[in-house]
Amino acid sequence: MEIKIKVVRLAHGGNLPLPSYQTPHAAGMDLYAARASMLNPGERALVPTGLTVEIPEGFEAQIRPRSGLALRHGITLLNSPGTIDADYRGEIGVILINHGSEPFEVALGERIAQLVVAPVSKCVWEEVAELAATSRGKGGFGSTGA
Repeated sequence: MEIKIKVVRLAHGGNLPLPSYQTPHAAGMDLYAARASMLNPGERALVPTGLTVEIPEGFEAQIRPRSGLALRHGITLLNSPGTIDADYRGEIGVILINHGSEPFEVALGERIAQLVVAPVSKCVWEEVAELAATSRGKGGFGSTGA
C-alpha cells in the first residue's frame, strides 16, 4: 500500500535527502543526521533530522535503530521504537545512545535511523469480571520455558 506523506525540509536539513527506501522490499526509510555530533561511550544525544512531517490520520511513523550502527559501533536508539503521531508537527529528532566502547562521530548527512509508517488500531476497553482461561494462565517472564 502506498500513502502520501507531506514533508517540510527545515533550513538546517535543506541539503539532505528525503527519507528513502534502500531496497525495493525495505520496510523502513533511512533518516539522516542534520547536525554532526560526537557520542562518547554511554552518552546520548537528540540528533535533528531537519524534517517535519504530516502523517495521515490512522497511521503513525515509528523510528527504529539501524542494525549496522548497532552491530559495528553499539549505536542504538532510546525510546525505541519512537512514535510520531499523526497530529505531531515538530521536527523529527532521533535519540541516539552509544553503548559501544569507543567514541562515535555522527557525521552530517549520516544515516542514523529508520522510519517505518504503520497503520494504527484504536481500541475500546470492555471491563469484565474475569478473562478467558488459557494454558499459560498468569505465567510471567520465562514461564513458557524459553
